[in-house]
Amino acid sequence: MNVSIAILGLALLILVHEAGHFFTARAVGMSPRRFYLGFPPALVKVKRSGIEYGIGAIPLGGYVKIPGMHRPAPSDLDVHLARARHEAPELGGVIERIKRLVSEGEMAEARARLTELERAVRDAELSPAAAKAAERGLTELRDALGPDAYWRQRTWRKVAVIFAGPGTNLVFAILLIAVVYMVGVPSEASRQVDRVDANSPAQAAGLRPDDVIVAVNGERAQDFDELSQLIRGSKGKPIRVTVKRGNSVVVLEPEATKLSSDGRWVFGFRPDVVYKRYGPLESLELSVRESWRVTEAIGGSLGRIVTGEGRDEISSPVGIVDASSQVIDEGGIRLYLRILAFISLSLAILNLLPLLPLDGGHIAFSLVEGLRGRAVGREIYERVSVVGIALVLILFFVGLSNDIGGGVD
Repeated sequence: MNVSIAILGLALLILVHEAGHFFTARAVGMSPRRFYLGFPPALVKVKRSGIEYGIGAIPLGGYVKIPGMHRPAPSDLDVHLARARHEAPELGGVIERIKRLVSEGEMAEARARLTELERAVRDAELSPAAAKAAERGLTELRDALGPDAYWRQRTWRKVAVIFAGPGTNLVFAILLIAVVYMVGVPSEASRQVDRVDANSPAQAAGLRPDDVIVAVNGERAQDFDELSQLIRGSKGKPIRVTVKRGNSVVVLEPEATKLSSDGRWVFGFRPDVVYKRYGPLESLELSVRESWRVTEAIGGSLGRIVTGEGRDEISSPVGIVDASSQVIDEGGIRLYLRILAFISLSLAILNLLPLLPLDGGHIAFSLVEGLRGRAVGREIYERVSVVGIALVLILFFVGLSNDIGGGVD
């Protein structure tokens, strides 16, 4: 159950990210063609108002298809229509005319000529595979040559659409942390027992949830800090714990404390926690401060990864889901929401790295295109993307090796 909740939480963050792109694109006059959670092939899909909504079979993220991300090039027609042209050589004439128009920058005329090409493709005797490839290619070309194509937009619109993804993750994280502050954050631990650890000295002594520990070896503890000091001071010797149970005072059987993994002597119970709630404005202020601290920490981690010192800090979706499910089990919904917010922050920061195909790479190229006054060709995008994809895959597999194998020394 906890794993399912963790997976749904990660899917929610992806949905939030893609929704940022989607709604901002529509707001600035672009018309997205698809909005998917996961990648095709589609498990479920439906079309509404010209937009295809779906859930993909590959659960590695999500995407919004915005038409015309790249300026069309003559080679695009060769890529999309090579098979159809091979099977129907008569298509060559109109294909070459459109290639010439695209090369000369006559995009409106090229789009008008697409109607002629579409009709010629329909009339040609093509195999199903060639016809399907040609149809898909013509759709891509029509979108790329359309007035709402991404590459045609002013720089601020392009940057706004791309930044909206990580920006929405950032806002979502701040709001989520603010909600946690309003619901209540741990203020102090009390002497009341919330849970007794299995196979612990406390369980052997007969400690129960809701017991209030009042003394250790006859020495009274006024608060949890004093209680903790008395337990740690036992240094492995048996302690006799006195508790208030309902209206009775009970002295438990003596049991020796044990050494924890972090070197502390413990009895083996979880104290009940007192929560403090904050108002909306104060919660928002505290959330912004905490988000900034976490952002600085993430930035430091990225710096260590670059220098090779932070390899063991990388995690894949497998590790994120596993850690989230453990948090749900150990810390409850408040801590899980906080962790979910930190993951959202991480997604925002990682996506802003200036690497294609990440959002930061698209923003960087949009700014370059704005400065040079014309769009960068698809070929350059693809060459730069190879480097970015390679780095992202390396990070993914390093994280996966850490999550599955525990990393290597």
